[in-house]
Parts: sequence; C-alpha cells; structure tokens
Amino acid sequence: MRSKQVRFETVAEPVDPPEPRRSHYGVLAAIAAGGAIGTGARYGAALLWPTAAGSFPWTTFCVNVVGCLLIGVLLVVLTEVWTAPAWVRPFLATGVLGGFTTFSTYCLDIERLVSGGRVGPALGYLAATLLAALAAVVTGAWATRRLLVRRMR
Repeated sequence: MRSKQVRFETVAEPVDPPEPRRSHYGVLAAIAAGGAIGTGARYGAALLWPTAAGSFPWTTFCVNVVGCLLIGVLLVVLTEVWTAPAWVRPFLATGVLGGFTTFSTYCLDIERLVSGGRVGPALGYLAATLLAALAAVVTGAWATRRLLVRRMR
C-alpha cells in the first residue's frame, strides 16, 4: 500500500525591507561626533608623547589603558546611577572612548616590533596591554562603585 503525500504550496507576499528608524540616525550622528573627539584626543596624545621607531609603544599602551579605565567608570555611571538619554552611551562609550582607544594601532605596533626583530617586547606588549586593559576596566568599575557607596552614606 502506498501512502499519499500531500503537498502544500504557499505564495509569499513581497515584504519591503524595514526602514531605519529616525532615532538610528541620531545615534549614528552621536557616535560619529564622539569618534571625532576621541580620535582627535588620541592623535593629540601621539603628538605630545611620540613613540620612537622600534621602541616600546608607551603612548598607545597608556591611551588604551586610560580609555579602558574610563569605560569602566562610565558604564557603572550609565547603568547603575544615571538614566541618561539614549544618545549618551553611544556618544561617550562607542564614539569618544572607542575612538580614543585603538586596537588597530595596538596590532600595528606589535607587527612593527616583530618586523624590527623585537619579538620579546612585542609579546610583552601584547600580554601587558591585554592584562592592563582588563584590569583598568575592572578597577574603574570597582572604584566608581566604592566611591558611590561612600557618597551615599
């Protein structure tokens, strides 16, 4: 005995792709404005504290660690203390601090050290930046929470 197969066909209605909401444009503008500020600050740091070719990239290291410390502080304030307007977090965290910190320069610095035959400092920089950046975020968040608890007493 053979079983009958039932076949269902459906015709899909064409669906227009969703349009971006107007609020997205404002957030994108906030990120772009913040990024201009952050990258300008990073460029200024590089001008004030230039790194000689082949030497340990202290400027990039410090910029990334300070940026991570500030993001730890900022995210505690924005998530636990202050109900900020929707554009503040993208402007400050993604824009300003995202533009200020620089993963691309970090990678380029490592490549330059390796190409210059300085593998040991390159590996040290690789590990030190990762550990210092993570410690900075944790320290920034911890210190901000401690400060807020003291202030509330």
